[in-house]
Amino acid sequence: MTDKSIDSNKKIDNQTMDNIEILAKLELSTDERKKAMDEMEKILSYVDKLNELSTDEVEPLVHIMPDANVFREDCLKESHSAELTLSNAPAKRDNMFVVPKTV
Repeated sequence: MTDKSIDSNKKIDNQTMDNIEILAKLELSTDERKKAMDEMEKILSYVDKLNELSTDEVEPLVHIMPDANVFREDCLKESHSAELTLSNAPAKRDNMFVVPKTV
């Protein structure tokens, strides 16, 4: 007798859980597996409950803020001098930072 025949309302059966463990590269104990299955069932039942809501008159939402492309004004500002920028550098040469090779 499989888990599906015990409770036909379950959406997460042992085969599904096996696939989840493989895809997520998990090795769960029996207790962890049962807890994970129960939690996934709760998540799926919540999603089903959300599907019951009528969204016919709800406009799709692209962004929570009404403004689009709000950028600061592009203007020139005085920046720090190279000497000031490099003043706290641990190593510098020819007005540049010296960093370790990353290759």
